[in-house]
Amino acid sequence: MHRKLDTRTNPRQTEGVHTYESKVKQYREQAGLTQEGLARELNVSRQTVVNIERGTNEPKVLLAITLGAILGVAVGELFWREVKEK
Repeated sequence: MHRKLDTRTNPRQTEGVHTYESKVKQYREQAGLTQEGLARELNVSRQTVVNIERGTNEPKVLLAITLGAILGVAVGELFWREVKEK
């Protein structure tokens, strides 16, 4: 059974959960993009990409859609959080 993770929960304190920041980095690397390259594509600073990958900042909807389009991944795949019930 899965439930959606409360977005107020710190994803780094939840063991065994794949959080969006790790998936953004994974797909960026698979696309052969550096943080700087992805930042240029998104028209944002490299620090913004760093913060998204770390989970410090969650992107606004338009940026998330653009990010998914650039990486060739559905937005839900990048940003869906779930926790396995015990």
